[in-house]
Amino acid sequence: MAIRYNARVMRIAVIKPSRLEGAIKVPPSKSLLHRGLVCSALAGDLDLCALPDHGDMSADISATLDCIRRITAARGSRGAVEINCGESGTTLRLLVPVLAALGIESHVTGEGRLPTRPLAEYKEAFNGHGIRLDFPGDGKFLPLSINGKLTPGSFTLPGNISSQYVSGLLIALPLLDGDSQIVLTSPLESEPYVDMTLDVMRHFGVTAKRSADGYSVQGSQRYSATRQYKAEPDFSQAAFWLLAAHLGHGVRVETSPQKTSQGDSAFAAMLAELANGSDYEYVIDVANTPDLVPALAAAAAASPRTTRIVNAARLRLKESDRIESTIAMLRAFGVEAEALPDGLVVHPRALPFEACTVDGANDHRIVMAAAMMATRADGPVTINGCGAINKSYPTFFDHFRQAGGSAHEFDVG
Repeated sequence: MAIRYNARVMRIAVIKPSRLEGAIKVPPSKSLLHRGLVCSALAGDLDLCALPDHGDMSADISATLDCIRRITAARGSRGAVEINCGESGTTLRLLVPVLAALGIESHVTGEGRLPTRPLAEYKEAFNGHGIRLDFPGDGKFLPLSINGKLTPGSFTLPGNISSQYVSGLLIALPLLDGDSQIVLTSPLESEPYVDMTLDVMRHFGVTAKRSADGYSVQGSQRYSATRQYKAEPDFSQAAFWLLAAHLGHGVRVETSPQKTSQGDSAFAAMLAELANGSDYEYVIDVANTPDLVPALAAAAAASPRTTRIVNAARLRLKESDRIESTIAMLRAFGVEAEALPDGLVVHPRALPFEACTVDGANDHRIVMAAAMMATRADGPVTINGCGAINKSYPTFFDHFRQAGGSAHEFDVG
């Protein structure tokens, strides 16, 4: 069942400066688990995807699991199935095409900022393919009603929107009774996430091919697997422990694969470049790795030169406006930073950071980046809204304390 929060209760964490040591085992990749769960459901057996232990189950994965179970129970029944995607954009954008391909009448809702995140591109892509998408609100955002059954053919999408649109179509189109094409009208951003989708699909015996302007997908394929799918460790979460090492701590990440399609595996190379003592401004293009930005900005603050982070405009539509919330976090710690139209500039600061209070902005990645910065502050740091870690890494503070960190969590309000 998806995790729900009491809006009247806020959880805060008080972090004291401390030394972190030891090996950290990060949870399985959230992005891969979403895809593995959807593909295992389409193969007819959710047990084909290995899940984390109950205490390690993130809110986003719980949302996907809850939605899939509702969809499975609704197949062949009359009336619209009610689908609540929680705050998970991946759940939403992967399942909309799947619901359309299966011909399941549905009413889709979400929580937090998810109802304000764009979705209308599916309406344009599905035009002429047997599907009616109705947005009872202003025509672009949740709630969403889906009616009809998707037909094969050509589907056109801009490449500079969320790659989750492309991933959702790639998973759904093999179910149709004819061949299809995904045509991208602009260069694809966050392509590693699409590569991850294709990797998981291959595990379940389903393929798609990259073409000059998109992807070609053969119809009438069947999802199946002879062995359980097990997601790799999450490089997005590992980034926060690599940040800790960059800040001078003696931590390392266990069991990270040498070869991976996870784009966020690039973080180690970014940190190595940040540590370079050159006096020129370092420009980092995060078009393919936007989730790294809070950890990257925190690392840049403790580096010897100014860093410009670009091609991150889509971060304004995450759990928070992640450009502004990252800047607010940095400034709270006494770091100079300013916004760009598509990113931010971070100026170096000598350690320690300033003791402060940080607004977690209901954003798991802001909370975890702030916790690591707090270990190198000159006094205690309070992080408001630290419960946001449940979205992706609910055991983060447990691991933080096991590594020697001082973190005390309280419910207030």
